[in-house]
Amino acid sequence: MKICTAATTALDLEAVIAMYDKLLLELGQDPDLLIVHCSIGYDIEAIIHALRGRSPGVALHGGTSCRGVMTQFGVASENGTGLAILAIADPEGNYGVGAAPIGTDPKAAAATAITKALNNADCPGEVPAMVWLTSVPGHEEQVLAGIAEILGDDVPVAGGSSADNQLDGSWKQFTAEGISGDAVVVTALFPATEVMFAFHSGYEPTDAKGLITKAGGYEATGNKGIATATSPRTLEEIDGRPAAEVYNEWTEGLISDLLGKGGHILARTTLHPLGRVAGYIGGVPYFQLAHPDSVTPKNALTLFAEMTAGDEIVLMRGTVDSLITRAGRVATAAMETHAAGPQDVAGALVVYCAGCMLTVQDRLGEVVESIREALPGIPFLGTFTYGEQGCFLNGGNRHGNLMISVLLLTKT
Repeated sequence: MKICTAATTALDLEAVIAMYDKLLLELGQDPDLLIVHCSIGYDIEAIIHALRGRSPGVALHGGTSCRGVMTQFGVASENGTGLAILAIADPEGNYGVGAAPIGTDPKAAAATAITKALNNADCPGEVPAMVWLTSVPGHEEQVLAGIAEILGDDVPVAGGSSADNQLDGSWKQFTAEGISGDAVVVTALFPATEVMFAFHSGYEPTDAKGLITKAGGYEATGNKGIATATSPRTLEEIDGRPAAEVYNEWTEGLISDLLGKGGHILARTTLHPLGRVAGYIGGVPYFQLAHPDSVTPKNALTLFAEMTAGDEIVLMRGTVDSLITRAGRVATAAMETHAAGPQDVAGALVVYCAGCMLTVQDRLGEVVESIREALPGIPFLGTFTYGEQGCFLNGGNRHGNLMISVLLLTKT
């Protein structure tokens, strides 16, 4: 197993090709898998054509990232532009990429994509060690359910939702076969070595908590729900009161000016997301986060993750410093699960929430440094996403917001 990465902030194809040629020289052998993440604005079709010309038949998995990328060399973002490639050479392993348009059934699309990935890895019907995921934002819970329908619940999934620079829907997902703005792309990994992973946030729970009494198109009524016309990502009531009013009280007036009229709150709520307990380790809860996006005129909250009536919800609290240091801590946590150290790691993929990135962008170099300290001298590619998917340490693939997901591949 050998892994190399390279990055550029240049938009022109010649610069990207020159970067890739240097990467191939460093790799010293044909790659078996390329992971490509870039900001919008690149001629992705031309880049795919060039990569396939230099590495015929290579499996390629790609998606767009918010305003650039990061690697062990630093942050690759200049005027909102950056591209990075992670190349894996593992002749004894198997890697297959599959894609499918989301259409009207995201769950079925994901099932189709992972089936294609298994076939392309020459491992139909087998169970991969890991799945790497890039999807259009908005359907992540159903996508994870579709993967589980084919692989079961025990195969860990890591990845993130493709992003753009302005939240205007110009994101892309792509493979060696083509480009889409509304698809799911998955890679089935059958490496000859081990995988390690972790999924965390940089937030702590506060004392503010309540019961979701109406959300996701359902109202809590004992053990049953009454269907309504709301979106699965709309939080209508907490403890029987309008959710935005409760959230505003919890945050000491953070969104007072928008109550009763509505509006976007994404930027101002990054350090104050909502969390649900996803499980416990040693009696200590860990949380799956949801990022409030807007207030409706009726004082409901829309979020970037689905809500379920009957769940307890907690106001979480973060700081710029916690968001900076957390990435390295998540990488360390991934190694600790296997009693491994940096000397065992060949390379890493890091998913870092775009909302967190925009909050700490003036200190983004420190995020890179935190990863370098955890993984000294180890190549990694980091992408900035509009939703994060990962597997918690006690099992269970989840979609969350403002999270960090790390996948490590070992040398042997």
